Amino acid sequence: MDPFVVPVAFFVMCAVIAVGYPLARAYAKRVERDSALPRIPTEVAERLERMEHAIDSIAVEVERISEGQRFTTKLLSERVASPPPARTVSPPTERGA
Repeated sequence: MDPFVVPVAFFVMCAVIAVGYPLARAYAKRVERDSALPRIPTEVAERLERMEHAIDSIAVEVERISEGQRFTTKLLSERVASPPPARTVSPPTERGA
């Protein structure tokens, strides 16, 4: 066997490892990143966006309803707290005279 085969094989192996290891890591990170982010079809994404807008508008309407409820409750509590106005009774008038 040639005495230069082992040292040459060693240096070739070191060169392959020095170049191949970073390439293998980069490829593995790319595969992992792509698998971590699920691909959503455009139709589903558009539908989710429409649903989001609808939910936002419903939230605004619910807030308006709750604000009206708070206002009504405030008016009713003020009405109970203040005494009713005194009623005056007017004498009946004769009609047709």
